[in-house]
Amino acid sequence: MRLLVTGGAGFIGSNFILYWLKKYPKDTIVNVDKLTYAGNLENLSSIKDNNSYAFVKADICDAKHMNTLMEGVDTVVHFAAESHVDRSIIDSDPFVQTNVLGTQTLLKAAINHKIKRFHHVSTDEVFGSLELNSKEKFSETTPYDPRSPYSASKAASDHLVRAFYHTYGLPITISNCSNNFGPFHFPEKLIPLAITNILEGLKVPVYGDGLYVRDWLFVEDHCEAIDAILQKGKVGETYCVGSMTQDVPNIEIVNQICALMGKNPGEVIEHVKDRPGHDRRYAIDFSKIQNELGWSPKHSFESALKSTIEWYRANETWWKHIKTGEYKEYYDKQYQQ
Repeated sequence: MRLLVTGGAGFIGSNFILYWLKKYPKDTIVNVDKLTYAGNLENLSSIKDNNSYAFVKADICDAKHMNTLMEGVDTVVHFAAESHVDRSIIDSDPFVQTNVLGTQTLLKAAINHKIKRFHHVSTDEVFGSLELNSKEKFSETTPYDPRSPYSASKAASDHLVRAFYHTYGLPITISNCSNNFGPFHFPEKLIPLAITNILEGLKVPVYGDGLYVRDWLFVEDHCEAIDAILQKGKVGETYCVGSMTQDVPNIEIVNQICALMGKNPGEVIEHVKDRPGHDRRYAIDFSKIQNELGWSPKHSFESALKSTIEWYRANETWWKHIKTGEYKEYYDKQYQQ
């Protein structure tokens, strides 16, 4: 099988490519990535000489280039997206351009080349926010209610993907996943930010009261979920992909990281001004993918967090190279008191 992976130099995309080529060495992958600030080819240095892998630097909004790249492709796995809520609040333009218009460009090219499967990777943030201390969870039937420019742009892309299925018969599947973490996670997100700041002897910024709840999914489990959807998922269906964490607030996540790294949370945590429209709680009911496709997360949060911390300890060069220049400017602006 020949796959076109968009955004394959990013966090989840690069983990997926490494996972797929290890499990399916006879398949070939073309990775197309614009290499914006979060795209990093160092993530894929271990396979750069693999004959089953090729990288193309391109913008998914470039229709001519996307049509060329889809020649002979069986499956498209679409990760490419602007994905950071904080950055979408600062400037929403790149989010609409990439997440909405870029997805439309790919869908049109997929129709032209009669792609056998177009899998769209989305987020639980399109469903909005849940109340703290409630038992409610997001599912495939939850109405869309995005609260940030990022989640709104992803919601729009989800609707486009479904429209191309109903209107043109494009064989699509969609997955809406919870917050991922693991190796190669760009250190502007909570878990890698906390780990790397502690390693640097810096404070860890925590928004507001720190009681925001996310459903933390280890990236390898996510890769296996996408694999299950591609192999056994029903065309036209959506699958919610969640984890086994049970309403753990962000402040507790940072406390656990501090404990595992031998730090006193009171000396490390720095509460900062909350961001606008901050969603209180996410939680996912993944019973559909579990019951229909036999997938469930294999990793406990505790074991995955330990291995993630060890990865950042062992790969200091990777993240220190990132936390300079544009990242430093963004960080200083975002967390200024």
